[in-house]
Amino acid sequence: MVRALSQFADATAGVVYIHSSPAALCPHIEWTLTSTLESRANLRWSAQPATDGLLRSAVDWVGPVGTAARIARALRAWPVLRFEVTEDPSEGVDGERYSYVPGLGLWHGCTSASGDVVVGEMRLRSILEGRPESVTAELNFALGTAWDEALEPYRSGSEGAEITWLRRDVG
Repeated sequence: MVRALSQFADATAGVVYIHSSPAALCPHIEWTLTSTLESRANLRWSAQPATDGLLRSAVDWVGPVGTAARIARALRAWPVLRFEVTEDPSEGVDGERYSYVPGLGLWHGCTSASGDVVVGEMRLRSILEGRPESVTAELNFALGTAWDEALEPYRSGSEGAEITWLRRDVG
């Protein structure tokens, strides 16, 4: 007799990094996170050293699998933000990272347990079947290289920033 086993986790965790935001948007971002996570978001904002007049914050979250996608979809409503949303891998589910940069838009990639971007076999085969001169560009896109390069100056501004935990009950 075969028993039905759940091969997928119900809950996971991740981090929302708001790398840069105008002060006027900060309350809206908190309301959006509160609504999406069904948990009060009291972010602690600090100056973003990479740019004058913009603020940054980071918040850890716990919620159902797929929460990172919902958060990223909600935050991209403000095209002036720079942000990243991560979701840790869990049983039967890959991790994810969403990165948003004005002018580049939203990028999404699957991640391993160590946080590395993972490019699947079929995507790699598709890239290799393309023109030889486009392989490097396609691999850079698949890895989110332009987003990493654009966000790196803002990431280092996060050192020493306070982290707030948000939790949404699951199950």
